[in-house]
Amino acid sequence: MFPYDSVLAAAVAAVPQSVPDVVAILETIGSTCADTDGLKWFNWLYLQVTEAVQARINTAGFSDPNWIAILDVRFAGFYFAAIRAALTGGSAPGCWQAVFNVRSQAPVTRLQFALAGMNAHINHDLPQAIVAVCQATNITPQHGTPHYNDYTALNATLDAIINTAKLELNVRLAGDGLPDATRLENLVAAWGIAAAREVAWKNAEVLWHLREVPLVSDAFLESVDATTAVASKALLVPV
Repeated sequence: MFPYDSVLAAAVAAVPQSVPDVVAILETIGSTCADTDGLKWFNWLYLQVTEAVQARINTAGFSDPNWIAILDVRFAGFYFAAIRAALTGGSAPGCWQAVFNVRSQAPVTRLQFALAGMNAHINHDLPQAIVAVCQATNITPQHGTPHYNDYTALNATLDAIINTAKLELNVRLAGDGLPDATRLENLVAAWGIAAAREVAWKNAEVLWHLREVPLVSDAFLESVDATTAVASKALLVPV
């Protein structure tokens, strides 16, 4: 993979306990990865998202900022666990492995890596994080609740960050420009963060009702991973 992968593995060895912990780990990953490592560009985007969440928590921008903070930390843990598994001989989810397998593929754009990482993290990891936090805080994930409203309140901010990324990362992995006509525009148009987060919440509600039936819950998660992996691979086809 990359000569600094042992540094990345060490960075994600500890489980974060706070949003500042998450930011610190993301900063370490970002400063370690070369520009020619696709992981850098998802991480770059995810750091901006996390900093935006942190800023809103710090300014009391949620009805239950503590719940959002716990969710942010638990959510990040899935990304760090996927890196840890991929780099230490474990088994990362298929949707994440699709990203790790092509980290050095120069024809793929930085934006594709950023969106494929978001696809894996939101569609696969976020429903599990929501359920875990709801269990820990004795809250049922439901539409229309204050916690759902806090969750969706982030969408406008995240949309703005994604739109900026679509402009700044619209180059190949090494930073060279794209041909005048590519298929990337269609890929970008087909992916939206608000829609992905809504699906993630709905899947969390399904998982919540399946939590007492582990075999069915596991099968559902396997199906989510398989579907998300297909989308990640499609997002990462060289343009």
